[in-house]
Amino acid sequence: MAALWSKISAILPPSESEFPLQFSDKVESSVVHMLKRCRQQIYSDSTKANRVLNAQIVLDISWEKLNTGTWRDVDKEWKRVYSYGCLFKVAALCREDQSEDKIVQAIRTCDMGLLMGAAIMDNVLHRVVRILQAEVKKSPKEEGETEHRKAKRIKFECPHLPVVKEDLAVPRIKCPSLESFKTNYLVPLKPVILEGVIDHWPALNEHPWSLEYLRSVAGCRTVPVEVGSRYTDEEWSQKLLTLNEFIDRYILHRSENSKDEVEAVGYLAQHQLFDQIPELKDDIRLPDYCCLGEGDEDEITVNAWFGPGGTVSPLHQDPQQNFLAQVVGSKYIRLYSPKDGDKLYPHQSELLHNTSQVEVENPDVERFPEFAKAPYLECVLQPGEVLFIPVKHWHYVRSLELSFSVSFWWS
Repeated sequence: MAALWSKISAILPPSESEFPLQFSDKVESSVVHMLKRCRQQIYSDSTKANRVLNAQIVLDISWEKLNTGTWRDVDKEWKRVYSYGCLFKVAALCREDQSEDKIVQAIRTCDMGLLMGAAIMDNVLHRVVRILQAEVKKSPKEEGETEHRKAKRIKFECPHLPVVKEDLAVPRIKCPSLESFKTNYLVPLKPVILEGVIDHWPALNEHPWSLEYLRSVAGCRTVPVEVGSRYTDEEWSQKLLTLNEFIDRYILHRSENSKDEVEAVGYLAQHQLFDQIPELKDDIRLPDYCCLGEGDEDEITVNAWFGPGGTVSPLHQDPQQNFLAQVVGSKYIRLYSPKDGDKLYPHQSELLHNTSQVEVENPDVERFPEFAKAPYLECVLQPGEVLFIPVKHWHYVRSLELSFSVSFWWS
C-alpha cells in the first residue's frame, strides 16, 4: 500500500507553493486558513490524526453551507471548498499503509466530492478515484466469485408485456438520415422509435451491462438512490449507497423474495452517472441526431436510469428534447401531446407543476374525468431501441423488468 500514496502524490502539485487555493471573499478567512493548513500537511510530516481532523473540519463547515437553503442558491465557491475538503481527507487516509476498508472510505469520500462539490484542479478527484479503484480490484477474487455464482442462480421473472394497440403505437423507423429525422419528427415534434442507431454501442456488444460487469466497473462507487414507488409519493426519499449495496438490496434481494417481503422499490434515477464514472461513459455514444440541436455537445445532459422491474416515472414533461436509449430490459411508455395538458391535471405546486396528478394505469375517473379524453401513443421500448420524446411532451414510464436506460436531454 506504500506505493498507493506515491501514485496519488504524483498527480498532485510537486510543492505547496504550486498547489492552488484561491477563493472569493464569500469564503471566510478562517476557512481559507484551515484549507491552507490542510495543504501544508500534505507536504509535511504532521500526524495522521491531525490531517484527518483538519480535513473533517473543512468538510463539516462546507457541508453545512451546502445544506442551507435551496441547492440552486448554494454558491459554487462552497462546492469547491467541499471538494478540497474531500481531497484533503483522501490524502490523509492514504498517506500511510492502509487497509482495504480505508481505501473504500477514501473512494466514498471522492464520490461525495464528485456528487456534491465542484470540479477542482483539472478534475483531480476523478484521477484520484481511478487510482483507488485499481487498488480495490487487486483484492482476492473469492468473494467476487461467490457473488458471481449467486447472480447466476438468480432468475428474474419474465416480464408481462402490455399489448400495444396498432392505432396507438409510437411509429418506428430504422436509421433515418439526419435530414429525414429533422423534417419528419424533430421539426413537427412527433415521437418516434429509432431502430438500429445504437447497435454499435460497446454496452450492447463487447461490454454488455450485466450485473457482474456493472459491479466490476463501479461496484464500490457511491450513487444517489431514490426509494419509493414514485417521486410524488409522500414516503419517497433518497439515500446514498454504493452500487454494490444498491444491487444487493434492491435488485438481487428483491428477486429472491416475494413482493410482500421486499422493502420499497429502489431506483438509480436521473443521475449523471457517466460524468461520475467515465469508464461507463466509454460504453455509450451520443446519438448522431443530437447534432441537430442548437447547443454544444457539452451542454447535452446524459442521465442513467437503473433499477428493478416496477420502477415508475409519473406522467410528466421536460423542458428539452429527449432521446431515451434502452440498454437492458424493457419499459412501457405512454406519451401525451402538450396541447392536451389541460386534460392531464398537473399539480398546482411550483415544485411539481410539470407532473400530472393522475395515476396513468389506474386513473381516478371521478377526480380526473377529462383524463380519459386525452389521446396518447404508447410503446414497449426494448434493448437497442431509442425513443425520441419531443420537448414538453408528457410521458409516463414503467419498467417491466430489470432495466437500464440512458437519456440524452438536448436543446
